[in-house]
Amino acid sequence: MEVLKSIWLFIQNQILGMKWLNEGIGNGLSAAGLDLTSRAGGSIHFFVYDVIKITVLLCFLIFTISYIQSYFPPERSRKILGRFQGIAANIIAALLGTVTPFCSCSSIPLFIGFTNAGLPLGVTFSFLISSPMVDLGSLVLLMSIFGTKIAIVYVAVGLIIAVAGGTLIEKMHMENYVEEFIRTAGGADIETPALTVRERLVYAREQMTETFRKVFPYILAGVGIGAFIHNWIPSHMIERVLGNANPFGVILAVLVGVPMYADIFGTIPVAEALLAKGAQLGTILSFMMAVTTLSLPSIIMLKKAVKYKLLGLFIVICTGGIIIVGYLFNIFQYLLIS
Repeated sequence: MEVLKSIWLFIQNQILGMKWLNEGIGNGLSAAGLDLTSRAGGSIHFFVYDVIKITVLLCFLIFTISYIQSYFPPERSRKILGRFQGIAANIIAALLGTVTPFCSCSSIPLFIGFTNAGLPLGVTFSFLISSPMVDLGSLVLLMSIFGTKIAIVYVAVGLIIAVAGGTLIEKMHMENYVEEFIRTAGGADIETPALTVRERLVYAREQMTETFRKVFPYILAGVGIGAFIHNWIPSHMIERVLGNANPFGVILAVLVGVPMYADIFGTIPVAEALLAKGAQLGTILSFMMAVTTLSLPSIIMLKKAVKYKLLGLFIVICTGGIIIVGYLFNIFQYLLIS
């Protein structure tokens, strides 16, 4: 058992966390005459290390996940979801969301397509909530920074929110609040040709390149903010606003996160810096969920497909679920952070 534990710690610290890279960059910057104990030196070290680490992991993850996605084109995904009924369909939809687009704006066209094809509304909303909030990439990146327990619990809780939210919407029979052009369009049953291994590899490479170009600016921004927080903002200020001294920290984090537009890769460096400065775990994860699931651009896009009552219900369910999860994480933080 100890051998397996040692192997896993090596994978988490040296492969996923790339501690060797952190040490190598630190040695290189020190050799170049930079004082890593200074604020400027620490910020540069944090920025270079996190940008390289997240870029390497991001490209590998996008390529791998995109290759998996090549087996689940929209039509095949629709057929898979159509085989299930009730809460089982919501669970499958939420799980399917983990291997689909990395941000909420990319998920909405698929949500519209699934709704257009006649899938139950609650099922499509489970997919819509899950897709940006939790994915295989976020699981690996969270493991690399926060550890295995936090990463697994984060993904599990995200899936629970997606399943519960979709089920609630289904029970409330909100079909009439989907825009008419979507409900009456009907779906075309188009047979997708099978791809060869080479074609799947080409698809994965193209997806990796396209996605990387989209998210890299957010990575730079997120790491830059994280470096600033990590080295320039005093810990007592973070603890006062986002620590256990502020009972409204979770709500504040969600309200700040909603208007922003980023993805999981851009928010993780910020979360890493906030945790190091004393912010509570649940408050940080609530911020990440709010940014990725309820960004203002995605809400604007979703308004094109649904009416205000359904849009409002979606926002209330996601916001309420994220806030509840945030407080639960804060209560049980001691079990997750050793």
